[in-house]
Amino acid sequence: MAKENIISKLVYKITEKIFAVSEDGSRHINNPRNFLIIRQHNQLGDLLAGVSLFRAIKETFPESRITLVVSPENYFGITKNKFIDEYFVFDKKKIFNPVYFDRAAKLLSRNYDVVIVPVTVSVSFTSNLLARLANAKTRIGPNSLDGNLNKSKFLFDRRVDLDWRQHPDSNVAERILDIVKPFGISTNNYRSEISFDNDDLMTAENFLRQLSYEPAKLLVGIHPGAGKIPNRWSLIKFVSLIKKLGDNFPSVFYLTGSSADAEEINYLTQNISFKIGTFLNRTIPQVAALISKSNLFITNDTGIMHVAGATDTSQISIFGPTNPYNWAPIGSNKIFIRKSELIDEITVDEVYELCIKLISEKVGNTGNVI
Repeated sequence: MAKENIISKLVYKITEKIFAVSEDGSRHINNPRNFLIIRQHNQLGDLLAGVSLFRAIKETFPESRITLVVSPENYFGITKNKFIDEYFVFDKKKIFNPVYFDRAAKLLSRNYDVVIVPVTVSVSFTSNLLARLANAKTRIGPNSLDGNLNKSKFLFDRRVDLDWRQHPDSNVAERILDIVKPFGISTNNYRSEISFDNDDLMTAENFLRQLSYEPAKLLVGIHPGAGKIPNRWSLIKFVSLIKKLGDNFPSVFYLTGSSADAEEINYLTQNISFKIGTFLNRTIPQVAALISKSNLFITNDTGIMHVAGATDTSQISIFGPTNPYNWAPIGSNKIFIRKSELIDEITVDEVYELCIKLISEKVGNTGNVI
């Protein structure tokens, strides 16, 4: 550990000596057109929750162009995002590949008016360094995060202190804007955004035909998986919830997920007596298109929660250890439930009552969807 600290200090010292820039306290950036945003260390949920930043830039500077640097872990969340003009997947494993290195170098060497490194959870030295290496007139980044000084703040000429300790329940969609608000960039719309096209809709419609779905029935999507085990609601409870909804409403159910969720998917399909569809290993726009056609979507606190949050579909998000005020999707028909850090303290009946609340206006006296 001591050796790591010595190496880390040496890296920062050398980097500062070579790349440090003088701070400019001005909050005027004139009328920038070309933006470079670097979000290469964020997970899918972080990226989708922070789409409000892209919207804010486009609303403030309608003629602007946004280039986004993302990672292999999150890029699929913005492949068709209407706010993004171009994206580049930054993969550290490929950096010594001459062809890939040349592509990255050419991207950074373009003329950018502003490069921004937004922060929501932690500060990334790699992101900060990429921002410094970019050919930009202005570099905006964190000076500190919740009272902790950014050790590589010297890579930015415009430095912003970010401190949410006085507002611990603020949503990430609002927090991400704090780094650009001092420069007059903002929006009143904090919703996420996932764009999908006719091909994505056709994929969703073909899937629904295979399920023999009829519009008179309630279409309910379920996402039973989550990358973090503490964020997974009990599979037995998901089974009970699906059965209870199926017993009380003419319904069609489907599950979303990937190969990583195979255990959860298999358990549900094997323990439910009626047919339930599986929409697996699909692109984010395809999943968004299917959810947009649904009456209700129920999910654990995970990346797909933010995909559903970008649609107008009624949604229930089940939380355990994470603060839902920070991460739950924003919207009048977006409901979250949390009782404690133990997600399984939430009962089937409690989630079912929320389902009833959300679908009551959609279902008539006959039980059919209006």
